[in-house]
Amino acid sequence: MSTDTSTFTTTEVPLTRDELAAMVAADIPVGAFVNLGIGQPTNVSNFLDAEQDVTLHTENGMLGMGPVATGDEIDGDLINAGKVPVTELPGASYFHHADSFAMMRGGHLDVCVLGAFQVSAAGDLANWHTGAPGAIPAVGGAMDLAIGAKSTWVMMGLFTKAGESKLVEALSYPVTGLGCVSRIYTESAIFELNDSTVAVRSTHGISFEELADRLPVDLVRGA
Repeated sequence: MSTDTSTFTTTEVPLTRDELAAMVAADIPVGAFVNLGIGQPTNVSNFLDAEQDVTLHTENGMLGMGPVATGDEIDGDLINAGKVPVTELPGASYFHHADSFAMMRGGHLDVCVLGAFQVSAAGDLANWHTGAPGAIPAVGGAMDLAIGAKSTWVMMGLFTKAGESKLVEALSYPVTGLGCVSRIYTESAIFELNDSTVAVRSTHGISFEELADRLPVDLVRGA
């Protein structure tokens, strides 16, 4: 089901991972303190401009993380929570992971960007376990970040390999956080969630009508 409320943007092809990361980076407010989750969100660090003055936090105990390290920049002792080698920016600081989690739980992060298995129309998040037999759960700091950050954004593929939507009416996977997600970035569309309203900010490689037909949630056009 779809309802027109305003104009929105569209492109003819899906977004690449780099294009999606650049879009997320551009949306991060100037001066924000931000945590980037494991997987796709890590790539966002490579597209932040110095003028944004964004400070990246990682739950294993660092503030002032820079882009992903490559070549001679790689230091085996300098990694993010996903064990990816990273760089440090001037003024970077290090601390015990308990202090890092206190920052997360205390509401000191402006934005966290997480991956997800599912997100519901109400903003409920599932990203630590599929519930499948033999699957290895990996909650990490996801629960603390999802609830502790002032804004929780998700980066994910919109559809599973079987073609099923990861944006759902209600979660079928174990819950990470309830009502916490306000924005979803995917290769096919960008979504804004507010009071169980799912607004489509843009579509990529798919029309709004096709998107509405494929997703099991009501959509509205809007930024």
